[in-house]
Amino acid sequence: MYDKKYNSRSIYGKLKVCRYLNSHKTLKELVPHTVSFSREHMESMLASHSSIYVKPDSGSQGMGIFKVKKSEGSGYTVKHIVKKKQLSHHLDTASAVYDYINKKSEKKLIIQKGIKLDRVNGRAYDIRVMVQRKPDGPWTVNCYSVKVGASKKIVTNYYQGGKLYTMEKLGKQQGKSEATTSKRLADLKSMSLKIAEHLSSKREGMHEMGIDFAYDRNQKLWVIEVNSNHPQFYPMKWLDPKAYKKMKEFAKSYGRKDA
Repeated sequence: MYDKKYNSRSIYGKLKVCRYLNSHKTLKELVPHTVSFSREHMESMLASHSSIYVKPDSGSQGMGIFKVKKSEGSGYTVKHIVKKKQLSHHLDTASAVYDYINKKSEKKLIIQKGIKLDRVNGRAYDIRVMVQRKPDGPWTVNCYSVKVGASKKIVTNYYQGGKLYTMEKLGKQQGKSEATTSKRLADLKSMSLKIAEHLSSKREGMHEMGIDFAYDRNQKLWVIEVNSNHPQFYPMKWLDPKAYKKMKEFAKSYGRKDA
């Protein structure tokens, strides 16, 4: 795990973040069904959902992630990321899926309902919103970046071969109106600030969060992950230099020197 050397406290663990969000009457509607990793939970989640993701409770860059989907005939297809390579395996039972993943990973894991993500040019995407505040200042949304997954990859991360779009480019590529993109930006900003305010009420001293949102194919908004431990924003240097400059300015105010 990254050893943070600047003044911004973190909430460690995706499961803990989900529990905090589920305690908010509005934000809980955005959280996919998420539980700890166990044989019992594996069996119940696969009985309830057509696909699930198994992820490290703490981790980034799309590494160590598994996607489990019910096969058309019987059993389950398990796809997972090893460094930058995606592997696939077929297993007959939910219990066998648990054993397989438990053997492959030494990390603390969570299980999350799979979301059928909205697509652009045939590829799944999600949206990272960077929220920051200067010491003693209000939370501020400083950038939006769209992570478009590589073909057939189970994750959208830039590190795993994904591409980065602005929200405006996403809208144009999907053939959406400027009004629709503006509405999306307003919704993302509103929810991001609610998330930042709620989570920072649980943990004092927080100054930055990278919040990953996703729209499903029915255009419902979900929160996939909140990263408060050194969220990366260096790709914005090329995607949106103005936003990058602003993020660096905010980061400097709480002691962060890198991106």
